[in-house]
Amino acid sequence: MSSIRNKVQLIGRLGTKPEMKEFESGKKKVSFSLATNEYYYNKAGERVEETTWHNLIAWDKSAENMLKLLDKGSEVAIEGKISNRSYEDKDGVKKYLTEIIVEEFVLFGEKVSS
Repeated sequence: MSSIRNKVQLIGRLGTKPEMKEFESGKKKVSFSLATNEYYYNKAGERVEETTWHNLIAWDKSAENMLKLLDKGSEVAIEGKISNRSYEDKDGVKKYLTEIIVEEFVLFGEKVSS
């Protein structure tokens, strides 16, 4: 049961092209946004689409593979875990960020070229 305590599974489309950052230690991190859509009917019987944006990151080999295979608009299924962190911006204001750390992914269809 412990393996499902912090698990996220999403299917969506990339809103941005993955961006790679390489650290002095040699570690690599890729980050991008993912849009997921839900549909429901309102009181008037109209179908409504609701989009939620997620911040995703991946490390090292997964990051390299994502950079090669994914592009803006790619449809992908991901599995990972939620991570919360905080930092201070250049004005000294504390900011909070929720990210999904991708552990596995599956690309649907072919790579989208933007």
